[in-house]
Amino acid sequence: MKEIIIDPITRLEGHGKIAIFLNDAGEVENAYLQIPELRGFERFCVGRKAEDMPLLTSRICGVCPVAHHMAGTKALDAAFNVEPPSAAKKLRELMYCGYYIYDHTLHFYYLGGPDFVVGPDAPPEKRNILGVIEKAGLDVAKEVIKHRAYGQRITEIIGGKATHPVCGLPGGISKPLSEENRQEIEKMATSAVEFAKFSLKLFHDIVLGNTKYVELIKSDAYTLRTYYMGLVDQHNKVNFYDGKIRVVDPNGKEFSKFEAKDYLEHIAEHVEPWTYVKQPYLRKVGWKGFVDGPESGAYRVGPLGRLNAANGMATPLAQEEYEFMYKTLGGKPVHSTLAYHWARLIELLYAAERAVELIKDPEITSTNVRNKPGKPGEGVGVVEAARGTLIHHYVLDENALIKDVNLIVATVNNAPSINMSIRNAAKGLIHGGKADQGLLNMVEMAFRAYDPCFGCATHFAVGQLPLTVEIYNSEGKLVRTVQR
Repeated sequence: MKEIIIDPITRLEGHGKIAIFLNDAGEVENAYLQIPELRGFERFCVGRKAEDMPLLTSRICGVCPVAHHMAGTKALDAAFNVEPPSAAKKLRELMYCGYYIYDHTLHFYYLGGPDFVVGPDAPPEKRNILGVIEKAGLDVAKEVIKHRAYGQRITEIIGGKATHPVCGLPGGISKPLSEENRQEIEKMATSAVEFAKFSLKLFHDIVLGNTKYVELIKSDAYTLRTYYMGLVDQHNKVNFYDGKIRVVDPNGKEFSKFEAKDYLEHIAEHVEPWTYVKQPYLRKVGWKGFVDGPESGAYRVGPLGRLNAANGMATPLAQEEYEFMYKTLGGKPVHSTLAYHWARLIELLYAAERAVELIKDPEITSTNVRNKPGKPGEGVGVVEAARGTLIHHYVLDENALIKDVNLIVATVNNAPSINMSIRNAAKGLIHGGKADQGLLNMVEMAFRAYDPCFGCATHFAVGQLPLTVEIYNSEGKLVRTVQR
C-alpha cells in the first residue's frame, strides 16, 4: 500500500492534512482529511458568565467571529427568554451582511478563486492573490481591498470592532445607529452591489467562458449526491440571520424543516478515531459511513447547501443569477462541489442587496434596540456562517453561569462530505501512482470549494509551511519525495 501525504493543506483557515492511500496498481483506495489538534472550546466555557459567551466564542475564529458572536447572542436571547426589538434584529442582520461581504470576497479572490482565475495547473507561487492581480489587473485588486474594508467597516460601525464585535446582548444590541453612520453604510452597501455584479461577470468570463472549467465543475470527480441544509425565511428563501432550518434530499424534495431549538431531534454526531472533527449526520437517516446518496445521512451546508435547500433568493439580482446558475448546471439540486464558488458569489450579491434594503429601512435608526432579559435557562442560537449552518447551544444555571455548551460549527457539518469529496477527486485524478503538483492541487480544490475553517476546531502554528508528498511502495519503502 502506497501513501501520499499532503501536509499542510493550503489556502484555508486552520490546519489539516490529507492522507491518500494507493493500491499496488497505483490506484486510489481511499483518502482522509485529518484534523490532528483539539480545540476544546466547549469545555473551557463551562463556569463562565453567560453574557461573556458572544465575546469568548468570537475568538474561536478570526475569520468567522461575527457568526460566532451572533449565534452566541441568539442563544442568550433564547436562554433568557427575551425577544429583541425589531430594530435590533435589523441592525444585527445588517452587520451580518457586512460580514458576508468581506468573507465571501476573501474566499473568492484569495483562497478559492486563484484555482480558476490563474488556473489549477499554474505554478504554486502564482496560485494566490498576487497571481489573481497579475491576471485580472491592479484596478481589480484595489476594488477587492476596498470592498473587503467596506464589509469590515459595516461590522465596526454596528459591532464596535471590525473583527471581534462586542455589540450583542441578550434581548438586543448595545447601541442604536446614528444618521451619519447610516449614510456612510448606505454608500458602502450600494458600492458593494456593483462590486458583486463585477465579481460575477469575472466568474462568467473566466470560468463559464472556459469549456474545460465547466467540464471540470460537472465532472464525476467533483460530484457528490447528498442532502442539503440551510436557514430559510417564511417563503423558503435564503436567509443568513434567522428562520427555520430546512433540509432537502438528493432529489431536491423537502426532507424536514424545524426550529433551531429542535436541532438534536434531527442531527446526531459520529466520531472517527483518526480526527478530532466529529461527523454529523441526519438522525432519521442514520450514519452509513462515507457514502453519498439518499440512503446516507450525510448532508452539506454553506453556499451551495443553502441555495439547494431554499426555493430562491430574497433579492431580485441575486434571484436572477440563482436561476441562471441552475439553468446552466442542469437544474436543482446541483451536486457539483465546485459550484460552491458560483453560489458564494450569488450570496455576495444577495448580502449587498439586502444591506441596501436594511439601511434604507426607516426603523434602522430607532433607539429602541434592547428588551429586558428574563430568568436564565437553556437556549439554542442558529445563524448561517459564511461556511454553513452554525449552532450554539447553552445551558445556564440559576446564577446565569454556563453549565453546558454544545457547538456544531459550519465546517463540522460538512466534514463527512469534505472527506468524500477529497476521496472522489483523488480517485478521479490520480492513476498509476502519478501525482504531480497540479494534480495534488486539484485534490485540494475538492476541500477548498467548501471554504473550510478548521480554526473553529483548532489553532496550530508549526513555524513553517512545508508541503511534502511521500510515495511508498507495497513493502513500505519510500520511493519518491516531492516538496513544495
